[in-house]
Amino acid sequence: MRSNLITKWPDKAANRAMLRAVGYKTNDFLKYQIGIASTWSNITPCNNHINILSKAVEYSVNKYCKGTIFNTITVSDGISNGNLGMKYSLLSREIISSSIETVCNAQNFDSIISIGGCDKNIPGCILGMCKVNLPSIFIYGGTILPGKNRTDIVSVFESLGKYYSNKINEKQLLNIEKDSIIGSGSCSGMYTANSMAIAAEIIGISLPNTSLQNAQSINKILNCLNVGKIIFNLLKNNIKINDIINYNSILNALKVISLLGGSTNCILHLLSIANCLNINLTLKDIKKITNNLPTISDLKPSGVYFISDLINCGGIQKFLKFLLEINLLNGDCLTVTGKTLKENLYNVKNNYINKILKNINFPLKKTNQIKILFGNLSINGCVSKISGKEGEVFYGKSKIFNSEEESIEYIYKNKIFKNTIIVIRFEGPKGGPGMREMLTPTSALIGIGVKKDIALITDGRFSGGSHGFVVGHISPEAYDKGEISILKNNDIIMIDTINNNIILFINEKNIIYRKKFFINYSKISFGILNLYRNNVLDSSLGSSFKY
Repeated sequence: MRSNLITKWPDKAANRAMLRAVGYKTNDFLKYQIGIASTWSNITPCNNHINILSKAVEYSVNKYCKGTIFNTITVSDGISNGNLGMKYSLLSREIISSSIETVCNAQNFDSIISIGGCDKNIPGCILGMCKVNLPSIFIYGGTILPGKNRTDIVSVFESLGKYYSNKINEKQLLNIEKDSIIGSGSCSGMYTANSMAIAAEIIGISLPNTSLQNAQSINKILNCLNVGKIIFNLLKNNIKINDIINYNSILNALKVISLLGGSTNCILHLLSIANCLNINLTLKDIKKITNNLPTISDLKPSGVYFISDLINCGGIQKFLKFLLEINLLNGDCLTVTGKTLKENLYNVKNNYINKILKNINFPLKKTNQIKILFGNLSINGCVSKISGKEGEVFYGKSKIFNSEEESIEYIYKNKIFKNTIIVIRFEGPKGGPGMREMLTPTSALIGIGVKKDIALITDGRFSGGSHGFVVGHISPEAYDKGEISILKNNDIIMIDTINNNIILFINEKNIIYRKKFFINYSKISFGILNLYRNNVLDSSLGSSFKY
Protein backbone atom coordinates (compact mmCIF):
# COMPACT_ATOMS: atom_id res chain seq x y z
CA MET A 1 0.00 0.00 0.00
CA ARG A 2 1.34 3.42 -0.90
CA SER A 3 -0.09 4.73 2.38
CA ASN A 4 2.61 2.75 4.22
CA LEU A 5 4.69 5.88 3.67
CA ILE A 6 2.73 7.40 6.57
CA THR A 7 1.37 4.34 8.45
CA LYS A 8 4.15 1.72 8.63
CA TRP A 9 5.26 0.69 12.12
CA PRO A 10 7.71 1.55 13.64
CA ASP A 11 9.30 3.77 10.98
CA LYS A 12 6.35 6.14 10.85
CA ALA A 13 5.58 6.43 14.54
CA ALA A 14 5.69 10.24 14.39
CA ASN A 15 3.26 10.30 11.45
CA ARG A 16 0.95 7.87 13.24
CA ALA A 17 1.02 10.02 16.36
CA MET A 18 -0.36 12.94 14.33
CA LEU A 19 -3.09 10.72 12.90
CA ARG A 20 -4.08 9.38 16.34
CA ALA A 21 -4.82 12.96 17.31
CA VAL A 22 -7.53 13.15 14.62
CA GLY A 23 -9.20 9.89 15.64
CA TYR A 24 -7.15 7.03 14.18
CA LYS A 25 -7.08 3.71 16.06
CA THR A 26 -4.29 1.15 15.86
CA ASN A 27 -6.08 -1.12 13.38
CA ASP A 28 -6.76 1.86 11.06
CA PHE A 29 -3.07 1.91 10.16
CA LEU A 30 -3.42 -1.54 8.59
CA LYS A 31 -6.17 -0.47 6.19
CA TYR A 32 -6.24 1.21 2.80
CA GLN A 33 -6.29 4.99 3.30
CA ILE A 34 -9.06 6.67 1.31
CA GLY A 35 -9.13 10.42 0.71
CA ILE A 36 -12.69 11.77 0.60
CA ALA A 37 -12.56 15.08 -1.28
CA SER A 38 -15.59 17.15 -0.27
CA THR A 39 -16.59 20.32 -2.09
CA TRP A 40 -18.92 21.35 0.75
CA SER A 41 -19.52 25.07 0.93
CA ASN A 42 -22.26 27.26 2.29
CA ILE A 43 -21.93 29.76 -0.54
CA THR A 44 -24.15 27.89 -2.99
CA PRO A 45 -27.17 25.53 -2.85
CA CYS A 46 -25.29 23.24 -5.23
CA ASN A 47 -22.89 22.25 -2.47
CA ASN A 48 -24.37 23.19 0.92
CA HIS A 49 -25.52 19.61 1.60
CA ILE A 50 -22.34 17.83 0.56
CA ASN A 51 -21.00 17.66 4.13
CA ILE A 52 -23.87 15.25 4.85
CA LEU A 53 -22.97 13.16 1.81
CA SER A 54 -19.28 13.10 2.72
CA LYS A 55 -20.10 11.78 6.21
CA ALA A 56 -22.24 9.03 4.63
CA VAL A 57 -19.31 8.16 2.34
CA GLU A 58 -16.93 8.07 5.32
CA TYR A 59 -19.30 5.72 7.18
CA SER A 60 -19.45 3.39 4.18
CA VAL A 61 -15.70 3.47 3.52
CA ASN A 62 -14.79 2.76 7.16
CA LYS A 63 -16.44 -0.65 6.93
CA TYR A 64 -13.64 -1.74 4.58
CA CYS A 65 -10.88 0.89 4.67
CA LYS A 66 -10.07 4.11 6.53
CA GLY A 67 -11.61 7.27 5.14
CA THR A 68 -10.34 10.80 5.72
CA ILE A 69 -12.44 13.80 4.68
CA PHE A 70 -10.79 16.92 3.36
CA ASN A 71 -12.25 19.98 1.67
CA THR A 72 -11.53 21.97 -1.43
CA ILE A 73 -13.03 25.22 -2.71
CA THR A 74 -16.02 25.91 -4.91
CA VAL A 75 -17.17 28.92 -6.89
CA SER A 76 -20.87 29.49 -7.54
CA ASP A 77 -21.52 30.14 -11.21
CA GLY A 78 -25.03 31.35 -10.45
CA ILE A 79 -23.70 34.02 -8.09
CA SER A 80 -20.62 35.01 -10.08
CA ASN A 81 -22.47 35.29 -13.41
CA GLY A 82 -22.66 38.76 -14.90
CA ASN A 83 -19.86 40.23 -12.77
CA LEU A 84 -16.10 40.08 -12.33
CA GLY A 85 -16.42 37.02 -10.09
CA MET A 86 -17.06 34.91 -13.19
CA LYS A 87 -13.41 35.40 -14.17
CA TYR A 88 -12.62 32.95 -11.37
CA SER A 89 -15.15 30.30 -12.34
CA LEU A 90 -13.27 28.24 -14.93
CA LEU A 91 -10.02 28.97 -13.12
CA SER A 92 -11.50 27.37 -10.00
CA ARG A 93 -11.56 24.04 -11.87
CA GLU A 94 -7.75 24.14 -11.94
CA ILE A 95 -7.51 25.14 -8.27
CA ILE A 96 -9.85 22.32 -7.23
CA SER A 97 -8.03 19.67 -9.26
CA SER A 98 -4.65 20.90 -8.03
CA SER A 99 -5.77 20.93 -4.40
CA ILE A 100 -7.03 17.35 -4.65
CA GLU A 101 -3.76 16.30 -6.28
CA THR A 102 -1.80 18.12 -3.57
CA VAL A 103 -3.63 16.66 -0.56
CA CYS A 104 -3.79 13.17 -2.03
CA ASN A 105 -0.07 13.01 -2.75
CA ALA A 106 0.97 14.77 0.46
CA GLN A 107 -1.08 12.31 2.53
CA ASN A 108 -0.15 9.31 0.36
CA PHE A 109 -3.75 8.14 0.06
CA ASP A 110 -4.35 4.81 -1.65
CA SER A 111 -7.44 6.08 -3.46
CA ILE A 112 -9.80 9.03 -3.83
CA ILE A 113 -13.56 9.45 -3.61
CA SER A 114 -14.60 12.96 -4.64
CA ILE A 115 -18.01 14.59 -4.23
CA GLY A 116 -18.97 17.53 -6.43
CA GLY A 117 -22.10 19.54 -7.09
CA CYS A 118 -21.53 22.79 -9.00
CA ASP A 119 -20.41 23.36 -12.57
CA LYS A 120 -16.64 23.60 -12.07
CA ASN A 121 -16.08 21.40 -9.05
CA ILE A 122 -17.40 18.36 -10.91
CA PRO A 123 -14.72 18.51 -13.64
CA GLY A 124 -12.30 19.81 -11.00
CA CYS A 125 -12.84 16.65 -8.95
CA ILE A 126 -12.48 14.43 -12.00
CA LEU A 127 -9.30 16.19 -13.15
CA GLY A 128 -7.85 15.87 -9.65
CA MET A 129 -8.48 12.14 -9.70
CA CYS A 130 -6.96 11.90 -13.19
CA LYS A 131 -3.78 13.64 -12.02
CA VAL A 132 -3.13 11.18 -9.21
CA ASN A 133 -4.37 8.18 -11.26
CA LEU A 134 -5.43 5.97 -8.37
CA PRO A 135 -8.53 3.78 -7.87
CA SER A 136 -11.20 6.49 -7.68
CA ILE A 137 -14.94 7.16 -7.65
CA PHE A 138 -16.84 10.37 -8.32
CA ILE A 139 -20.14 11.07 -6.54
CA TYR A 140 -22.54 13.74 -7.79
CA GLY A 141 -24.30 15.91 -5.21
CA GLY A 142 -27.57 15.69 -7.14
CA THR A 143 -30.05 18.06 -8.78
CA ILE A 144 -32.22 20.69 -7.11
CA LEU A 145 -36.00 20.57 -7.48
CA PRO A 146 -37.76 23.27 -9.54
CA GLY A 147 -39.16 26.27 -7.69
CA LYS A 148 -42.66 27.70 -7.59
CA ASN A 149 -44.44 27.70 -10.95
CA ARG A 150 -41.65 25.47 -12.33
CA THR A 151 -39.00 28.18 -12.17
CA ASP A 152 -35.25 27.99 -11.63
CA ILE A 153 -32.11 30.16 -11.72
CA VAL A 154 -32.41 30.75 -15.48
CA SER A 155 -35.96 32.00 -14.92
CA VAL A 156 -34.53 34.74 -12.71
CA PHE A 157 -31.88 35.75 -15.24
CA GLU A 158 -34.46 35.86 -18.05
CA SER A 159 -36.89 37.83 -15.86
CA LEU A 160 -34.31 40.61 -15.66
CA GLY A 161 -34.68 41.09 -19.41
CA LYS A 162 -38.47 41.20 -19.00
CA TYR A 163 -38.11 43.74 -16.19
CA TYR A 164 -35.83 46.07 -18.15
CA SER A 165 -38.15 45.88 -21.17
CA ASN A 166 -41.13 46.73 -18.91
CA LYS A 167 -42.84 43.36 -19.37
CA ILE A 168 -42.96 42.70 -15.62
CA ASN A 169 -42.81 45.06 -12.65
CA GLU A 170 -40.46 45.15 -9.67
CA LYS A 171 -42.80 43.18 -7.42
CA GLN A 172 -43.11 40.38 -9.98
CA LEU A 173 -39.32 40.23 -10.37
CA LEU A 174 -38.90 40.03 -6.58
CA ASN A 175 -41.41 37.17 -6.33
CA ILE A 176 -39.55 35.21 -9.00
CA GLU A 177 -36.29 35.83 -7.13
CA LYS A 178 -37.80 34.55 -3.88
CA ASP A 179 -39.53 31.46 -5.26
CA SER A 180 -37.25 30.06 -7.96
CA ILE A 181 -34.51 28.31 -5.99
CA ILE A 182 -35.53 26.07 -3.11
CA GLY A 183 -33.42 23.66 -1.08
CA SER A 184 -30.10 22.10 -2.05
CA GLY A 185 -28.75 20.74 -5.28
CA SER A 186 -27.36 21.78 -8.64
CA CYS A 187 -29.29 23.86 -11.17
CA SER A 188 -32.27 21.87 -12.31
CA GLY A 189 -32.08 21.73 -16.11
CA MET A 190 -29.74 20.03 -18.55
CA TYR A 191 -27.18 22.63 -17.57
CA THR A 192 -23.46 22.11 -16.93
CA ALA A 193 -23.63 20.33 -13.55
CA ASN A 194 -26.22 17.76 -14.60
CA SER A 195 -24.56 17.37 -18.01
CA MET A 196 -21.16 16.67 -16.44
CA ALA A 197 -22.69 14.33 -13.85
CA ILE A 198 -24.21 12.28 -16.67
CA ALA A 199 -20.87 12.39 -18.51
CA ALA A 200 -19.10 11.07 -15.38
CA GLU A 201 -21.49 8.12 -15.21
CA ILE A 202 -21.16 7.33 -18.92
CA ILE A 203 -17.36 7.55 -18.72
CA GLY A 204 -17.58 4.97 -15.94
CA ILE A 205 -16.26 6.78 -12.86
CA SER A 206 -19.64 7.06 -11.08
CA LEU A 207 -21.89 4.21 -9.98
CA PRO A 208 -24.62 3.27 -12.50
CA ASN A 209 -27.86 5.27 -12.31
CA THR A 210 -26.47 7.81 -9.82
CA SER A 211 -26.08 10.87 -12.04
CA LEU A 212 -29.84 11.41 -12.08
CA GLN A 213 -30.78 11.71 -8.41
CA ASN A 214 -32.40 14.52 -6.48
CA ALA A 215 -29.93 16.08 -4.04
CA GLN A 216 -32.31 15.79 -1.10
CA SER A 217 -33.40 12.19 -1.58
CA ILE A 218 -32.88 8.84 0.07
CA ASN A 219 -31.40 7.55 -3.19
CA LYS A 220 -28.55 10.04 -2.96
CA ILE A 221 -27.74 8.90 0.58
CA LEU A 222 -27.90 5.26 -0.54
CA ASN A 223 -25.51 6.13 -3.37
CA CYS A 224 -22.99 7.34 -0.78
CA LEU A 225 -23.54 4.32 1.46
CA ASN A 226 -22.77 1.94 -1.42
CA VAL A 227 -19.29 3.22 -2.32
CA GLY A 228 -17.25 1.57 0.45
CA LYS A 229 -17.34 -1.92 -1.01
CA ILE A 230 -16.86 -0.59 -4.55
CA ILE A 231 -13.71 1.38 -3.71
CA PHE A 232 -12.34 -1.63 -1.79
CA ASN A 233 -12.84 -3.82 -4.86
CA LEU A 234 -11.14 -1.24 -7.09
CA LEU A 235 -8.16 -1.24 -4.74
CA LYS A 236 -7.93 -5.04 -4.59
CA ASN A 237 -8.03 -5.24 -8.38
CA ASN A 238 -5.82 -2.14 -8.85
CA ILE A 239 -8.29 -0.51 -11.29
CA LYS A 240 -7.15 3.06 -11.78
CA ILE A 241 -8.64 6.10 -13.47
CA ASN A 242 -6.70 5.57 -16.71
CA ASP A 243 -8.03 2.01 -16.88
CA ILE A 244 -11.53 3.47 -17.07
CA ILE A 245 -11.27 6.81 -18.87
CA ASN A 246 -10.07 6.42 -22.45
CA TYR A 247 -10.86 7.70 -25.94
CA ASN A 248 -13.88 5.42 -26.35
CA SER A 249 -15.43 6.17 -22.95
CA ILE A 250 -15.11 9.94 -23.59
CA LEU A 251 -16.75 9.51 -27.00
CA ASN A 252 -19.58 7.62 -25.27
CA ALA A 253 -20.10 10.58 -22.96
CA LEU A 254 -20.00 13.09 -25.82
CA LYS A 255 -22.64 11.16 -27.75
CA VAL A 256 -25.06 10.96 -24.81
CA ILE A 257 -24.58 14.61 -23.85
CA SER A 258 -25.16 15.61 -27.47
CA LEU A 259 -28.34 13.57 -27.79
CA LEU A 260 -29.68 15.05 -24.55
CA GLY A 261 -28.87 18.65 -25.54
CA GLY A 262 -26.30 19.14 -22.78
CA SER A 263 -24.02 22.03 -21.93
CA THR A 264 -21.31 23.33 -24.26
CA ASN A 265 -19.07 23.52 -21.18
CA CYS A 266 -18.84 19.72 -21.38
CA ILE A 267 -16.73 20.13 -24.51
CA LEU A 268 -14.19 22.20 -22.56
CA HIS A 269 -14.15 19.81 -19.62
CA LEU A 270 -13.90 16.59 -21.63
CA LEU A 271 -11.11 18.07 -23.77
CA SER A 272 -9.30 19.01 -20.56
CA ILE A 273 -9.73 15.52 -19.07
CA ALA A 274 -8.43 13.99 -22.30
CA ASN A 275 -5.47 16.36 -22.27
CA CYS A 276 -4.67 15.45 -18.65
CA LEU A 277 -4.58 11.73 -19.49
CA ASN A 278 -2.70 12.23 -22.78
CA ILE A 279 -5.69 11.05 -24.79
CA ASN A 280 -5.57 12.48 -28.32
CA LEU A 281 -8.98 14.16 -28.62
CA THR A 282 -9.62 17.22 -30.80
CA LEU A 283 -12.54 19.44 -31.78
CA LYS A 284 -12.43 17.80 -35.21
CA ASP A 285 -12.95 14.40 -33.55
CA ILE A 286 -15.89 15.79 -31.59
CA LYS A 287 -17.34 17.35 -34.74
CA LYS A 288 -17.13 14.04 -36.58
CA ILE A 289 -18.82 12.14 -33.74
CA THR A 290 -21.57 14.56 -32.63
CA ASN A 291 -22.52 17.00 -35.39
CA ASN A 292 -24.94 14.65 -37.14
CA LEU A 293 -26.59 13.17 -34.07
CA PRO A 294 -30.22 14.18 -33.47
CA THR A 295 -31.61 15.95 -30.40
CA ILE A 296 -34.07 13.68 -28.62
CA SER A 297 -34.69 15.35 -25.24
CA ASP A 298 -37.07 18.16 -24.34
CA LEU A 299 -35.04 19.31 -21.35
CA LYS A 300 -34.33 22.85 -20.24
CA PRO A 301 -32.87 25.33 -21.15
CA SER A 302 -34.49 25.17 -24.61
CA GLY A 303 -37.03 22.50 -23.61
CA VAL A 304 -39.75 22.48 -20.96
CA TYR A 305 -38.69 19.71 -18.56
CA PHE A 306 -36.34 19.58 -15.58
CA ILE A 307 -33.90 16.83 -14.60
CA SER A 308 -36.24 15.92 -11.72
CA ASP A 309 -38.89 15.16 -14.37
CA LEU A 310 -36.47 12.83 -16.14
CA ILE A 311 -35.75 11.13 -12.79
CA ASN A 312 -39.50 10.62 -12.31
CA CYS A 313 -39.64 9.05 -15.78
CA GLY A 314 -37.02 6.48 -14.83
CA GLY A 315 -33.73 8.21 -15.67
CA ILE A 316 -31.52 7.25 -18.61
CA GLN A 317 -30.57 3.61 -18.02
CA LYS A 318 -33.13 2.33 -20.53
CA PHE A 319 -31.95 4.93 -23.02
CA LEU A 320 -28.33 3.83 -22.58
CA LYS A 321 -29.35 0.21 -23.17
CA PHE A 322 -31.06 1.26 -26.40
CA LEU A 323 -27.95 3.17 -27.57
CA LEU A 324 -25.88 0.10 -26.77
CA GLU A 325 -28.16 -2.18 -28.80
CA ILE A 326 -27.98 0.07 -31.88
CA ASN A 327 -24.17 0.17 -31.50
CA LEU A 328 -24.01 3.90 -30.85
CA LEU A 329 -22.10 3.31 -27.60
CA ASN A 330 -19.02 1.19 -26.96
CA GLY A 331 -20.16 -1.30 -24.34
CA ASP A 332 -16.70 -2.73 -23.67
CA CYS A 333 -15.50 0.26 -21.62
CA LEU A 334 -14.62 -0.60 -18.01
CA THR A 335 -16.41 1.14 -15.11
CA VAL A 336 -15.90 1.54 -11.36
CA THR A 337 -18.08 -1.50 -10.71
CA GLY A 338 -15.29 -3.62 -12.19
CA LYS A 339 -17.71 -4.50 -14.97
CA THR A 340 -18.08 -3.05 -18.45
CA LEU A 341 -20.82 -0.63 -19.46
CA LYS A 342 -22.50 -3.49 -21.32
CA GLU A 343 -22.41 -5.73 -18.24
CA ASN A 344 -23.83 -2.97 -16.01
CA LEU A 345 -26.80 -2.61 -18.37
CA TYR A 346 -27.37 -6.34 -18.93
CA ASN A 347 -30.67 -6.59 -17.02
CA VAL A 348 -32.03 -3.21 -18.15
CA LYS A 349 -34.86 -3.04 -20.71
CA ASN A 350 -34.54 -0.58 -23.57
CA ASN A 351 -38.09 0.85 -23.81
CA TYR A 352 -36.84 4.35 -23.01
CA ILE A 353 -39.35 6.55 -24.88
CA ASN A 354 -41.35 8.95 -22.69
CA LYS A 355 -42.60 12.54 -22.71
CA ILE A 356 -39.02 13.83 -22.33
CA LEU A 357 -36.92 11.43 -24.40
CA LYS A 358 -38.32 11.14 -27.91
CA ASN A 359 -38.00 8.30 -30.40
CA ILE A 360 -34.58 8.63 -32.01
CA ASN A 361 -36.24 8.12 -35.42
CA PHE A 362 -38.64 11.01 -34.72
CA PRO A 363 -36.44 13.43 -32.76
CA LEU A 364 -37.12 16.97 -31.67
CA LYS A 365 -34.37 18.06 -34.05
CA LYS A 366 -32.76 15.96 -36.77
CA THR A 367 -29.36 17.43 -36.02
CA ASN A 368 -27.57 18.12 -32.79
CA GLN A 369 -27.96 21.26 -30.68
CA ILE A 370 -24.22 21.28 -29.96
CA LYS A 371 -22.31 21.93 -33.17
CA ILE A 372 -18.57 22.33 -33.73
CA LEU A 373 -18.02 25.03 -36.35
CA PHE A 374 -14.93 26.01 -38.34
CA GLY A 375 -14.33 28.87 -40.76
CA ASN A 376 -12.30 31.99 -41.39
CA LEU A 377 -13.73 33.56 -38.21
CA SER A 378 -12.64 30.59 -36.07
CA ILE A 379 -9.78 28.64 -37.61
CA ASN A 380 -9.23 26.44 -34.53
CA GLY A 381 -12.94 25.81 -34.11
CA CYS A 382 -15.78 27.02 -31.91
CA VAL A 383 -18.83 25.55 -30.19
CA SER A 384 -22.45 26.49 -30.85
CA LYS A 385 -25.65 25.42 -29.15
CA ILE A 386 -28.65 25.93 -31.42
CA SER A 387 -31.95 24.29 -30.43
CA GLY A 388 -33.32 24.65 -33.98
CA LYS A 389 -36.28 26.70 -32.75
CA GLU A 390 -34.31 29.80 -33.84
CA GLY A 391 -33.46 28.33 -37.24
CA GLU A 392 -30.20 26.74 -38.33
CA VAL A 393 -28.56 29.48 -40.38
CA PHE A 394 -28.10 33.07 -39.22
CA TYR A 395 -26.91 35.83 -41.53
CA GLY A 396 -26.46 39.31 -40.16
CA LYS A 397 -24.41 42.39 -39.30
CA SER A 398 -22.03 42.54 -36.36
CA LYS A 399 -22.37 44.76 -33.30
CA ILE A 400 -19.05 44.80 -31.44
CA PHE A 401 -18.43 44.83 -27.68
CA ASN A 402 -15.04 44.41 -26.02
CA SER A 403 -16.44 43.14 -22.72
CA GLU A 404 -19.53 41.47 -21.28
CA GLU A 405 -20.39 44.61 -19.29
CA GLU A 406 -20.53 46.75 -22.44
CA SER A 407 -22.94 44.33 -24.07
CA ILE A 408 -25.26 44.06 -21.06
CA GLU A 409 -25.54 47.81 -20.69
CA TYR A 410 -26.38 48.16 -24.38
CA ILE A 411 -28.92 45.30 -24.43
CA TYR A 412 -30.86 46.67 -21.47
CA LYS A 413 -30.93 50.27 -22.74
CA ASN A 414 -31.17 50.09 -26.52
CA LYS A 415 -33.38 48.70 -29.24
CA ILE A 416 -31.52 45.96 -31.09
CA PHE A 417 -32.37 45.54 -34.76
CA LYS A 418 -33.22 42.21 -36.32
CA ASN A 419 -30.43 40.21 -37.95
CA THR A 420 -27.83 41.63 -35.60
CA ILE A 421 -24.95 39.43 -34.48
CA ILE A 422 -23.72 40.62 -31.11
CA VAL A 423 -19.97 40.03 -30.77
CA ILE A 424 -18.49 39.90 -27.26
CA ARG A 425 -14.72 39.57 -27.47
CA PHE A 426 -11.61 39.78 -25.28
CA GLU A 427 -13.44 37.44 -22.88
CA GLY A 428 -11.46 34.32 -23.77
CA PRO A 429 -9.22 32.30 -21.42
CA LYS A 430 -6.41 34.85 -21.74
CA GLY A 431 -8.35 37.94 -22.74
CA GLY A 432 -10.82 37.88 -19.87
CA PRO A 433 -8.83 36.48 -18.29
CA GLY A 434 -10.94 33.54 -17.21
CA MET A 435 -13.33 32.89 -20.12
CA ARG A 436 -16.50 34.14 -18.50
CA GLU A 437 -19.96 32.72 -19.21
CA MET A 438 -22.38 34.93 -21.12
CA LEU A 439 -25.55 33.87 -19.32
CA THR A 440 -26.56 37.43 -18.43
CA PRO A 441 -26.55 38.83 -22.00
CA THR A 442 -28.16 35.71 -23.52
CA SER A 443 -30.86 35.68 -20.83
CA ALA A 444 -31.44 39.41 -21.35
CA LEU A 445 -32.01 38.86 -25.07
CA ILE A 446 -34.53 36.11 -24.33
CA GLY A 447 -36.27 38.19 -21.67
CA ILE A 448 -36.55 41.14 -24.03
CA GLY A 449 -38.07 38.82 -26.62
CA VAL A 450 -35.57 38.87 -29.49
CA LYS A 451 -34.37 35.27 -29.23
CA LYS A 452 -35.15 34.45 -32.88
CA ASP A 453 -33.90 37.74 -34.29
CA ILE A 454 -30.46 38.11 -32.72
CA ALA A 455 -27.36 35.91 -32.61
CA LEU A 456 -24.44 36.19 -30.18
CA ILE A 457 -20.86 35.06 -30.70
CA THR A 458 -17.97 35.25 -28.24
CA ASP A 459 -14.49 34.00 -27.45
CA GLY A 460 -15.89 33.50 -23.97
CA ARG A 461 -18.25 30.68 -23.15
CA PHE A 462 -21.86 30.03 -22.17
CA SER A 463 -23.68 28.74 -19.15
CA GLY A 464 -25.46 25.45 -19.57
CA GLY A 465 -28.56 27.60 -19.04
CA SER A 466 -27.89 29.74 -22.11
CA HIS A 467 -30.00 29.22 -25.20
CA GLY A 468 -30.76 31.08 -28.39
CA PHE A 469 -28.57 31.42 -31.47
CA VAL A 470 -25.26 31.42 -29.61
CA VAL A 471 -21.68 30.51 -30.57
CA GLY A 472 -18.84 30.46 -28.04
CA HIS A 473 -15.24 29.36 -27.61
CA ILE A 474 -14.21 31.27 -30.77
CA SER A 475 -10.58 30.24 -31.30
CA PRO A 476 -8.07 31.76 -31.66
CA GLU A 477 -9.42 34.27 -29.16
CA ALA A 478 -9.17 38.03 -29.62
CA TYR A 479 -6.29 38.33 -27.13
CA ASP A 480 -4.22 36.02 -29.37
CA LYS A 481 -5.02 38.12 -32.47
CA GLY A 482 -7.70 35.72 -33.63
CA GLU A 483 -9.95 36.87 -36.46
CA ILE A 484 -12.65 37.91 -33.97
CA SER A 485 -10.28 40.70 -32.89
CA ILE A 486 -10.44 42.49 -36.26
CA LEU A 487 -14.24 42.58 -36.58
CA LYS A 488 -15.89 45.97 -37.03
CA ASN A 489 -19.50 47.08 -36.64
CA ASN A 490 -21.66 46.04 -39.60
CA ASP A 491 -19.35 43.30 -40.87
CA ILE A 492 -21.39 40.55 -42.52
CA ILE A 493 -21.19 37.18 -40.77
CA MET A 494 -22.89 33.86 -41.47
CA ILE A 495 -23.38 31.16 -38.85
CA ASP A 496 -24.28 27.95 -40.70
CA THR A 497 -25.06 25.00 -38.43
CA ILE A 498 -26.12 22.86 -41.39
CA ASN A 499 -22.71 22.92 -43.04
CA ASN A 500 -20.94 23.68 -39.72
CA ASN A 501 -19.32 26.92 -40.83
CA ILE A 502 -18.82 30.37 -39.34
CA ILE A 503 -17.85 32.82 -42.07
CA LEU A 504 -16.76 36.47 -42.08
CA PHE A 505 -17.50 37.96 -45.48
CA ILE A 506 -14.28 39.81 -46.16
CA ASN A 507 -11.36 38.53 -48.19
CA GLU A 508 -8.09 37.19 -46.81
CA LYS A 509 -6.13 40.27 -47.85
CA ASN A 510 -8.50 42.50 -45.87
CA ILE A 511 -8.16 40.25 -42.81
CA ILE A 512 -4.35 40.48 -43.00
CA TYR A 513 -4.55 44.27 -43.45
CA ARG A 514 -6.83 44.73 -40.43
CA LYS A 515 -4.52 42.66 -38.24
CA LYS A 516 -1.81 45.28 -38.76
CA PHE A 517 -3.94 47.62 -36.65
CA PHE A 518 -4.70 45.11 -33.90
CA ILE A 519 -5.58 46.72 -30.54
CA ASN A 520 -5.45 44.52 -27.45
CA TYR A 521 -8.26 45.49 -25.08
CA SER A 522 -6.43 43.72 -22.29
CA LYS A 523 -8.21 43.69 -18.95
CA ILE A 524 -6.26 44.16 -15.75
CA SER A 525 -4.85 40.86 -14.57
CA PHE A 526 -3.34 40.20 -11.16
CA GLY A 527 -2.75 37.37 -8.70
CA ILE A 528 -3.97 33.97 -9.82
CA LEU A 529 -5.76 35.51 -12.81
CA ASN A 530 -2.35 36.52 -14.12
CA LEU A 531 -1.07 32.99 -13.50
CA TYR A 532 -4.01 31.64 -15.50
CA ARG A 533 -3.49 34.07 -18.38
CA ASN A 534 0.18 33.15 -18.66
CA ASN A 535 -0.32 29.37 -18.47
CA VAL A 536 -3.70 28.56 -19.99
CA LEU A 537 -4.19 26.48 -23.12
CA ASP A 538 -6.45 27.53 -25.99
CA SER A 539 -10.18 26.83 -25.59
CA SER A 540 -9.92 24.30 -28.44
CA LEU A 541 -7.70 22.30 -26.05
CA GLY A 542 -9.93 22.68 -22.98
CA SER A 543 -8.64 25.93 -21.37
CA SER A 544 -6.62 24.08 -18.73
CA PHE A 545 -3.21 24.99 -17.40
CA LYS A 546 -0.23 23.79 -19.44
CA TYR A 547 0.91 21.39 -16.73
